[in-house]
Amino acid sequence: MATTADIRTGLIIKLDNSLYSVVEFGQNKTARAAAKVWAKLKGLTIAVQSNTPELRRYHLPGSRREKAYQFLYQDDSGYNFMDKETFEQIVVAEQMIDAPQFLKDGDEVAIAINTETELPMSVELPDKIVLKVTYSEPGMKGDTATRTLKPATVEGGATIMVPLFVNEGELIRVNTKTGEYIERVKE
Repeated sequence: MATTADIRTGLIIKLDNSLYSVVEFGQNKTARAAAKVWAKLKGLTIAVQSNTPELRRYHLPGSRREKAYQFLYQDDSGYNFMDKETFEQIVVAEQMIDAPQFLKDGDEVAIAINTETELPMSVELPDKIVLKVTYSEPGMKGDTATRTLKPATVEGGATIMVPLFVNEGELIRVNTKTGEYIERVKE
C-alpha cells in the first residue's frame, strides 16, 4: 500500500474510484504539529495529514502503460490522436492533456493507458517543443540592457512572454510544463 512518501509529480492515483495525476506536491512542517503533505491533483487540491490513516493511504491503479500517439486535430468531441503502430484513433478530453495550448498537428505525445479499463488516463507532451511565432510586436531597438519581455502568440494560439529580439515568423523552444520561453531555434 502506498503512503505519502510515495507521492511524486506525474504519479497516477486512485481516489474515490477516480484516477488523478499529481501535478504538484509538497509538505508543510511545523515545530509542534505533525507534518502535512499536500498534493495538487488534476483539477483538485487536497491536503493530506500524515497522521490521519484514512487520508494517508492511496490505492494505486493496477498497472498502466504509455504509448506513442500523434495529434491529429481538435473538434467538438475533443482532441483526436492516432496510435502510431496500429493507426487506431482515440478522442481525449481537454482536461486530460497537460498543456493543450501547445498542441499542433502532427505532434507526438505519450498517452498513459489504464490496463484494467483500456481507457486513456493522461496525455503528456514532451518537456520542450519548438513552435513558430505567429504574431509579435516589434521590439524597441537598443532596449536590451535588461531582460525585458513582450507577449508573442505561437502556433496553437498560446501567448507566451519572449525577449524583445524574437520576431514574428521565428522558431522558438518552449517549456510545456511552465509555458516559458527557453531559446530561439535556427531553421
